[in-house]
Amino acid sequence: MPAYAAAIARPPRTLTELELARLLKVTGEHREGFRDHVIFALALGTGLREHEITALDVGDVLHDDGRIRRRIALRTFKRSSNEPATQEVFLPDAVWYKLAKFIGWKKTSGEGLGADSPLFISRRGTRIATRTLRYLFRLWQGRAGFDRAFNFHALRHTALTNAYRATRDIRLVQRMARHKSVDTTTIYAAPSDEDILRAVRDLPC
Repeated sequence: MPAYAAAIARPPRTLTELELARLLKVTGEHREGFRDHVIFALALGTGLREHEITALDVGDVLHDDGRIRRRIALRTFKRSSNEPATQEVFLPDAVWYKLAKFIGWKKTSGEGLGADSPLFISRRGTRIATRTLRYLFRLWQGRAGFDRAFNFHALRHTALTNAYRATRDIRLVQRMARHKSVDTTTIYAAPSDEDILRAVRDLPC
């Protein structure tokens, strides 16, 4: 383990592979959960924060010719005073396909597909709120049979931890996280709960 990770006392709370699979399964099995399934998949695939997700418009993910973008230029994001006016995130294949299906679902449901239309709307037909995302995440955790509760930001932590586990490239994860300093990103190099679970699973005892 790199020396920079040794000083991290406690990694961020992340979903295990089993919890992640249960969440996506239970939301993907029900028509009423499809919008939420796409939201959670988007957070898990990109590391987007809750306010960045709620701010997305259809035009942010959809080209004029109807194709789903491979990269999303964010207009709303966490920034400091000297950062650029836009940031970008890249879509994994699975999220790209789900967004394409979601756009088709929005069309058949009669939801607006104008460039300035909110990508995710509430049951009242208005842009979904961050407090609604938090409520929905708690709701689906219960339906998925979670033994512990997470806040919505845990999806971002899970995305970035999984990216580091897959690549062992802290600079790549820094770009994905859109952190100004790599020192902020090193928390994702600390052993996660999933890493510990894997390590102890086959211990002789």
